[in-house]
Parts: sequence; C-alpha cells; structure tokens
Amino acid sequence: MPERIRFHLDENVDPDIALALRRAGIDVTTSQQANLLAESDMVQLDFARTQSRILVTHDDDFLILHSQGTDHSGIAYCPKDAKSIGYIIRMLILLYEIATPEDIKNRVEYL
Repeated sequence: MPERIRFHLDENVDPDIALALRRAGIDVTTSQQANLLAESDMVQLDFARTQSRILVTHDDDFLILHSQGTDHSGIAYCPKDAKSIGYIIRMLILLYEIATPEDIKNRVEYL
C-alpha cells in the first residue's frame, strides 16, 4: 500500500477542519499543537516538510515561497473565506484518497 498523505494546518485554518480530518482517520497536526503559533512562514513550511506533511493554508505568502523554488512537501491553498469549511474538508479528504505524498511534493493544490 502506498504511503498516505498527512496534513499540517497553519494557524489561520479553522481547527474544526483538523477535527473533521481526524474523524476521517487522517493524520493531521496544527500550528497550535506543534507550538508554532506566530512562527515565520518558512518555519511553518520547514516543519511540514520535515514531517512529510502537506501544509494547508489561506496565506498567499506560501505561494510566493513556492514560486521562488522553496522545497516543500506540498501546499493545499484556499483564499480565506473563499470556500466553506465543509468544502475544504471534502477537498482535503478527496486529496487524501486520490494522491500520494510523492504526487504532491513541491506542488500547490488549489482548493
């Protein structure tokens, strides 16, 4: 069985998303749980990369880091308040079901 995707939600992502993903059996961390509140974007991205986690964010600064060639395990991006929490949860579960970590490495998935 291929390795499964794991997620890391930055501090601006609603914690209810983490709860729903966990209920679906998906491994997820949050900035709050990892003691990364108020850390720089680079620290957040490095944490996700070293943990082989896809960073889930509303922060477009991560898109800039991606465009500059910064190495990462993947970024799932949705502009703040652009989609409902339910929609974001469904899209992350879909991503979990159809992709592997290798499929997402150094890519941005727009939710």
